[in-house]
Parts: sequence; C-alpha cells; structure tokens
Amino acid sequence: MSVIDCDYLPKPEPVQFPPELALLIVRKAASIAEAFESKALDQMTMDARRALRDGMEPRRIIRQMGLYSLAGNCPDFSHHPPIAS
Repeated sequence: MSVIDCDYLPKPEPVQFPPELALLIVRKAASIAEAFESKALDQMTMDARRALRDGMEPRRIIRQMGLYSLAGNCPDFSHHPPIAS
C-alpha cells in the first residue's frame, strides 16, 4: 500500500509472465552464477596457495576463509593440531 490512498483508481490487472522470458532469465542467471563461481574458485585457490607458500597451516587457512563448516572431520588435515582462536 502506498502512502497516498488511491481508492478511486482501478486495481492493476495481474501481469502474465511469459514462460519463455522466465526460461531466458533462468539461463542468464545460471550463466552469471557459473562465471562467478569460476572466478571465486580461482581467487580462493590463489589465496590459499599464497598462504601455504608463506608457511600458514592448512587449519588456519580453513578458519580464515570460513571453510570450517565444510571441513568437518577432513582426514587430510587430521594430522594438524587445532589452532587456538
């Protein structure tokens, strides 16, 4: 509802959304998401490689990149001691 009450104006008719338009929007959104995912993956991998090269422990990288909820009981990192917060 708007600030000005316009009871005297007719209610707008519902707009029919063409399925073809919806499909094109979905395809474009998927394309944008795929490009973003690829760029994010490249950037995060580059950042992690740099951190490893600088001597940072994998668990610290996981924490700093916000990956801890995804790592769970990752066997590859079980030999590393936990890092104090």
